[in-house]
Amino acid sequence: MTSTYLERLLDPWREFERMNRLIGWPAGSTAEYPAINIWVAGDDAIVTTEIAGIDRNSIGISVAGNTLTLKGKRPASVEQEKGTCHRHETWSGEFSKSVQLPFNVDPDKVQASYRKGILHISLPRLEADKPRKITIES
Repeated sequence: MTSTYLERLLDPWREFERMNRLIGWPAGSTAEYPAINIWVAGDDAIVTTEIAGIDRNSIGISVAGNTLTLKGKRPASVEQEKGTCHRHETWSGEFSKSVQLPFNVDPDKVQASYRKGILHISLPRLEADKPRKITIES
C-alpha cells in the first residue's frame, strides 16, 4: 500500500474534495460560491466578492428586505485540444447565493460596481429601519 492509498482510507473527505476539484466544483457546494465579505459602514452594508472571469452583464443582484441574492454564470474555460488535463481547480457553471444582511435595505439606492473581477455593492439602510431617538416627556 502506498501512503496516498492510506491517506484516502484515513481521510475520505480529502479524496472527495480532490474529486470535486477534478470535475470543476468548488470545495463544498455552489452555495459557498462566491465567497463574500459583508461589513457595516455608517448606515450602509458593504458587500464585496471576487468573481473574476464573469461578464458583468451575466451577474444578477436583487434585494428583498434584508436578503441579498447574487446570481451569475461563469463559462467553462476553453480546453486544450491536445493533451490531458493534469489539474483542474477553477470552477465554472451557474451560481446563486442569498445572504441575510444586518438590516432592511432601500432597494432604490443600492449601488454596484465591478472592476478587475471584484464586485462591490453598497446597500443603504432603509430609512424606516434606522434607529430613532425617543424623547421622554416629563
